[in-house]
Amino acid sequence: MAGLDLPKIGPTGRPLREFPVPAPLKSHGPARIISLCNQKGGVGKTTTSVNVGAALAEYGRKVLAIDFDPQGALSAGLGVLTHDAPTIYDLLLGTLKDPNEAIQHTSVEGLDIIPANIDLSAAEVHLVSEVARESILSRVLRKVSDQYDVILIDCQPSLGLLTVNALTASHGVLIPLECEYFALRGVALLVETIDKIRDRLNPAIVLDGILATMYDPRTLHSREVLERVVETFGDKVFETVIGRTVKFPDATVSGKPITQFAPEHSSAKSYKQLARELVARGAIA
Repeated sequence: MAGLDLPKIGPTGRPLREFPVPAPLKSHGPARIISLCNQKGGVGKTTTSVNVGAALAEYGRKVLAIDFDPQGALSAGLGVLTHDAPTIYDLLLGTLKDPNEAIQHTSVEGLDIIPANIDLSAAEVHLVSEVARESILSRVLRKVSDQYDVILIDCQPSLGLLTVNALTASHGVLIPLECEYFALRGVALLVETIDKIRDRLNPAIVLDGILATMYDPRTLHSREVLERVVETFGDKVFETVIGRTVKFPDATVSGKPITQFAPEHSSAKSYKQLARELVARGAIA
């Protein structure tokens, strides 16, 4: 109707909202721990860990990223060395007692990382006979959680013992979901796993949200998958949607988050919006 300004509709079918820039914090800690988890590979877990971590750091939050994948992609994406450096594997096995000795600073002020390398692939074999093996990571992170506002755990694409450790240590779970049919099929299994963890190991864990990634509005398939996800999970789907772009591999090669590598790119702006949405939803202080 003439004279009425109708709200612009976003890709999730809801009115587009601008989330406010979060107010600065007067103090830091204790951290809220969030696992970025999906048993399917290539859905944007590491890209999201790198970039939402960097965006939160830019908004004045102290962020610790945990590389919990033996491929070490998070460490590479943030340009830190893993060869001959203390890693999360050393902390899990107890050969290193103080997590501060494994923490490395990144090129983003306020964003630190505990790296990983291929050694981590042996962790499940070594931990299987440990007492309370599901909560080893939780005990490690307890020693440093007061220093940070948020700890992001980049999980490997499986639902094995490492991922169970991450979920047991976490307050929340963020599920990156590629806008593709086969990625959609696995989410129900992951949500079921989170329910089991809540029931048996970690009553406090909640699903913070599902993040649609690699979205291409030009394809009917992408639009239909996103529509189905919103139908199934409702408000648990973040309003922020991450588009498909070739800029992410370029940023990874440079060892920088896209928010530094190409700050004016639409995907950099999307991850900054995701950081603001997480704060607005109360997932992060």
